[in-house]
Formats: sequence, structure tokens, C-alpha cells
Amino acid sequence: MKNVKDQVCAALEKKFGNVTDQYPKDWADFPAVQYQEEDNKSYERTSEGECKSYVRYLVNIWDNKSTSAAALKVDEALSTLGLVRTMCQDTPDPSGLKHKVMRYEAIIDLESDNVYWPN
Repeated sequence: MKNVKDQVCAALEKKFGNVTDQYPKDWADFPAVQYQEEDNKSYERTSEGECKSYVRYLVNIWDNKSTSAAALKVDEALSTLGLVRTMCQDTPDPSGLKHKVMRYEAIIDLESDNVYWPN
């Protein structure tokens, strides 16, 4: 298992002031950015054990105006880690806030930290 959650958090915190891995509690500081590890599973194994992990992260962005600029910053931050954006969509939100959902994936070699992409 390859844990990159701290790296994802640090990359997002370089770009935003309101970042959390839980549902946001601060709705006064926009954009509010929430990330979560959706999947972390063995991708490749040898007789010695796991050698590559597949990881997938979900990022939610809320803003009172537009999520477009924040989405570009999220993409820049997570792309530097080698994560690939596999989804980006506007999502209706009953609060009236603008809400965008983004998904990122990668396959990471446990020994070398090289990053590969599914498909």
C-alpha cells in the first residue's frame, strides 16, 4: 500500500487556505476544498508482495461565485504529484453554492515512487 494522502494535502494547501479531508466546517473562506482517498489497492504483486499500488482521490470544490479558477489550481497541484485527472464535473448543490467534483488516479511503484497511469 502506498500512502500519498499527506502529499495530496500538502499540494492542495500550497494553493488554498481552506482545505480539509472531511466535510468543510468553514463556509466563510472560499473556495472550500475537500479531498478524500477513494481507493488504494494493490495493482501489481510478485511472490515478495505488493510492488505497485493504484490510488484514486476525489476533490470537491465549493465557491460562492465560480469553481473554474480553483479547479485549475487543483489540477496544477495534483498533476505535479503525477496524479491524472479522470473526471471533472459541475454538480448541483442544494445550498446554492457552486460545486465541482474532480477525480484523480495513479499507479505508484512502491520501491521507486515512479508514477504510472491507468489506461
